[in-house]
Amino acid sequence: MKIPFSPPDISEKEITQVVEVLKSGWITTGPKTKLFEKRLAEYCGTNRVACLNSATACLEMTLRLLGIGPGDEIITSAYTYTASASVIDHVGAKIVFADVAKDSFHIDYDAIPDLITERTKAIIPVDIGGVMCDYEKVFAAIQAKKHLFSAGNNKYLKCFDRPVVIADAAHSFGASYNGKKSGTVADFTCFSFHAVKNLTTAEGGAVTWLDRNGIDNDELYNDYMYISLHGQSKDALAKNGPNSWEYDILTTGYKCNMTDILAGFGLAQLERFDSLKQKRLSVVEQYDNTLLPLGIKRLNHFGDDFEGNGHLYLMRIEGINENERNELLVKLADAGISCNVHFKPLPMHTAYKNLGFDIKNYPNAYNQYKNEISLPLHTLLTDEQVEYVCENVKKLI
Repeated sequence: MKIPFSPPDISEKEITQVVEVLKSGWITTGPKTKLFEKRLAEYCGTNRVACLNSATACLEMTLRLLGIGPGDEIITSAYTYTASASVIDHVGAKIVFADVAKDSFHIDYDAIPDLITERTKAIIPVDIGGVMCDYEKVFAAIQAKKHLFSAGNNKYLKCFDRPVVIADAAHSFGASYNGKKSGTVADFTCFSFHAVKNLTTAEGGAVTWLDRNGIDNDELYNDYMYISLHGQSKDALAKNGPNSWEYDILTTGYKCNMTDILAGFGLAQLERFDSLKQKRLSVVEQYDNTLLPLGIKRLNHFGDDFEGNGHLYLMRIEGINENERNELLVKLADAGISCNVHFKPLPMHTAYKNLGFDIKNYPNAYNQYKNEISLPLHTLLTDEQVEYVCENVKKLI
């Protein structure tokens, strides 16, 4: 049996939407993208959503619109994918890593206050695996040091009296925390619609934000639009009318807009999203029923005050080391089961070693990583395939 790790689930709805866009003659940012933004805002329960070409772009453009740069510091988790931290480096700010809590994949909330200085402008918590962080604890941690915060003159940052919370929600679209969906808890929330995500547009992302006194939502949305399109005051759709060719370059911006082809794909995925999410969660339950009695630990997608979206099944086999974990991955691959590891902590990678980070300073992150295996989890899995995965994991343990 051959079981892929995370193939996309594409139906005739997605194909029809994309063909419709191709036949329309308008394939870049246009009416489908605007409709997708509207539908996403309705789903999340926010006033506005800005779609860009990746979650990475959403994170970086948010930092740039907040005026964060050289001399500033941003805290994020050491246990994450590089995009959570690389964007901090891109804008010239200092990366400040927090370890995860013991036996947790989430940032250590108790460690946050000690990492906050007068230079701290933001924190980027990571909703790993599709389970949201405990944002009450995040906000409580930054409130404890709010007296150190200095906003400067940026028009958006000065609307805050404490570091800004920017959720790396690349994994958590559709997840919930205390009855609120991802996108409605942090100050800013950045989603990914990459090929392996629960809702995919092949490549793509979106950012949403909470209403805040002093911030005009239309102005902020327009700023996302122009900074993501070379700093141009009009997009191609706005320039398409009669005698509408003229535009201004407001800043030397970037190029990371979403296209209508991707948005059409996303609109179809969004229609199907709730049923896709339930399928993923049912696979999580099947894994739990077989594997938890074996003594494995895993990222929990179900709790009294939260529900994950079933993005990843992060499983840990206690008592084994990194080499033994790697041997198990090979044996599972030999059985036709494609697995993964989420994540190799960033201080273990060359780029971050070169920035001066050492995994010895993040022992909890290493302990989570050394025995972690991510099992196949997607909506195309059959019950027979899930049983086959469980049988092989059980045999190896």
